Amino acid sequence: MIKKCPAHGAFRGSECNCGEAGILLLDDEQTERLGRFISGALRHFPDDLGLAMNQHGWVDLDVLCDAMRTRYKWSSKEKLISIIDSDEKGRYEIQGRKIRARYGHSVNVDLDYPENTLPALYYGASREEVDILLEKGIRPIKQRYVHLSTTAEKALEVASIHTDDPILILIKAEEAQNDGLSIISATENIALSDEIPGQYLQLVQDQKG
Repeated sequence: MIKKCPAHGAFRGSECNCGEAGILLLDDEQTERLGRFISGALRHFPDDLGLAMNQHGWVDLDVLCDAMRTRYKWSSKEKLISIIDSDEKGRYEIQGRKIRARYGHSVNVDLDYPENTLPALYYGASREEVDILLEKGIRPIKQRYVHLSTTAEKALEVASIHTDDPILILIKAEEAQNDGLSIISATENIALSDEIPGQYLQLVQDQKG
């Protein structure tokens, strides 16, 4: 559910941080449906919706809104922006009349974020795959980039979605970048790279090992 506070704009939940109850913009079902639409449009199938995406992942905001309203008559530009503004994970960004997903692409994009400055990053893996990752490295499977976490806690949280027994891998980011590997910072919690060779990986947690 997304509501609008007169003083602070869009928020998720029953009330704004200031205590204001707010005005309902989207109920839970509408929030989920528009969220899935935006994700698909900006990460996976822009061409199917007639969106001209440039090499850095940007599309025209108004064209996206038109495509959205064609499918969901009850939607609006304000409601779309409310999803972006209230998203705690910072999945999307708007600059002027352009909008893009920050990460999660399966389409071929060349995101132009600044280089990572953290000396170490983290990746959570299942017990079944950890040995092969340490040997051969981490490569994207269904996504354009390898997604890395900026903290151990975030890496384990992400991995826990797919496995009950996540193993933590440390990425020697500073060493890799000194050797010429590009790693970019997409959000406060996520860094991206084309791949991470095995020589830059180190097992740092194996509770059963």
